[in-house]
Amino acid sequence: MRVVLAGLSTVDLVQRVAELPSPGEKVQSLAVEVAAGGPAANAAVTVAALGGEAVLLTVLGAHPLASLARADLEAYGVRVVDALPSRVSPPPVSAVSVRDSDGERTVVSHNAADVPDFPVSSLVDEVSGDCVLLDGHHPALALAVARRARELGVPVVLDAGSWKPVLTELLPLVDIAACSAHFRAPVPLEVPVVITTAGAEPVRYSTVDGSGTVPVPEVEAADTLGAGDVWHGAFAHGASLPLVERIRFANEVAAERVWHAGPRAWVPAVREMRK
Repeated sequence: MRVVLAGLSTVDLVQRVAELPSPGEKVQSLAVEVAAGGPAANAAVTVAALGGEAVLLTVLGAHPLASLARADLEAYGVRVVDALPSRVSPPPVSAVSVRDSDGERTVVSHNAADVPDFPVSSLVDEVSGDCVLLDGHHPALALAVARRARELGVPVVLDAGSWKPVLTELLPLVDIAACSAHFRAPVPLEVPVVITTAGAEPVRYSTVDGSGTVPVPEVEAADTLGAGDVWHGAFAHGASLPLVERIRFANEVAAERVWHAGPRAWVPAVREMRK
């Protein structure tokens, strides 16, 4: 299974705390970890953990923090294709706090707001395989990859976490839009398959043939950071499965992620779930 993932990579500084701090409050963390993050990057780690070939098209650059993120991704089996390998500015950094009692988290990130335009032709040459997953954080890249995938007949999955202006052009090129419960679109989602995840609630789906729900396994959550990204990675990896079975598989992998505390603690367990 070869999955091409195009989108955001960040450096996540994750502090585990007894309670999320109130405004103006200082708290001491129980643990701290640093790892690569971002929707496309976390999904790529998931694909690799499941035994797939994960090719991540992203922007990292030459800053020391970028080297940290790249090393983490490569250590977990992701092949990183960097659109701006000589960029000296630091990559986006996410400040994350995870509450120890239930795994709830807060995230502050600048995302890709300061990344300049970059050529995408060489990255588009990487498009091939079983599935393409986009998060829309690098608009020109997302459009170019989606158009190439359409030419080649490779199915395109959109991780629709929040509305972005590029989606007006991107949605007609998408086969499956997998949306968070917080996603709000100003236009109808005229996509063949629309899926909505909502944490521990059943996943809803609708197609031209009907609609339904798929239950989520009940687990005691230790860490919800990146659970949606893991879901999308597992869903992309399951491209050969029928839709309902594919959703169920992604639900199981995401449940395994939230059961483990830490940005990479879940990977060994997910490796045991390979299909």
